[in-house]
Amino acid sequence: MLVACPKKGVIHMSRNVKIGLIQMANKLSTEASCQEHIKAMTKAHIPYIEEAGRKKVQMLCFQEIFTGPYFCPSQDTKWYNLAEEIPNGPTTKLMCEYAKKYSMVIVVPIYEIEMAGVYYNTAAVIDADGTYLGKYRKNHIPQVKGFWEKFFFKPGNLGYPVFKTKYGSVGVYICYDRHFPDGARCLGLNGAEIIFNPSATVAGLSEYLWKVEQPAHAVANGYFVCAINRVGTEAPWNIGEFYGSSYVVGPKGNIVTQASRDKDELLICDVNFDEIKEVRDLWQFYRDRRPETYKELVAL
Repeated sequence: MLVACPKKGVIHMSRNVKIGLIQMANKLSTEASCQEHIKAMTKAHIPYIEEAGRKKVQMLCFQEIFTGPYFCPSQDTKWYNLAEEIPNGPTTKLMCEYAKKYSMVIVVPIYEIEMAGVYYNTAAVIDADGTYLGKYRKNHIPQVKGFWEKFFFKPGNLGYPVFKTKYGSVGVYICYDRHFPDGARCLGLNGAEIIFNPSATVAGLSEYLWKVEQPAHAVANGYFVCAINRVGTEAPWNIGEFYGSSYVVGPKGNIVTQASRDKDELLICDVNFDEIKEVRDLWQFYRDRRPETYKELVAL
């Protein structure tokens, strides 16, 4: 969209971007093999990916470890077989094809194998021409009842990369990461305009945090945040209801749109990246920060 600037008489191209988030329930019994899970969940996502493409979505993201159940309530080595190579595994390659087909940036959160016995909770980022840009590996790994993630994931070792895509600069923060404002700030300092936070979180103690943490990151850093959560319950673990409620929040902390609690859904909304400059010019948090006074943040 072209917008005239009244003071200078220049034409400015507004940066409107259409965002899509897919939340979904697991499709098979956990008795199924990992390859059966990958096949079923990929098949279930494809109609939503194609719908997003038809509706001209420009940036699309799935939920955490989207190709299977959230298996971390167990400590079963069976689930190591859900891991794939990135970018050479079949799921990343397939999503590169869809990204190119629909000129759509796609963030693909899957279980990654780097080598035998070394696994990460990862998201691949693919540009709108189908080019694999890189990956983010979840940095903060919980180890509490129902979330035995250290059994399955090595902590990330790639820092807080930001990916310059056709439509804007993308950062990724995965699930438990969202409890740590430090990495969220690093993503902003590295140039992120929008953060995707694929998650798997259940109703109960942490649900109130779902409603406040991402808006807090958005306000503190002057960027957009997209929070994606799965839906349903997953036997035999039954750690609680994955309550969906995926949403997009703007740099003023306003929730732009939000999905339902209990059904598969493609959530779509339009955002304007021009809001980032508007907010940052008003609230000069990056100008006024004092990193030389924050030594305690990196003290061991």
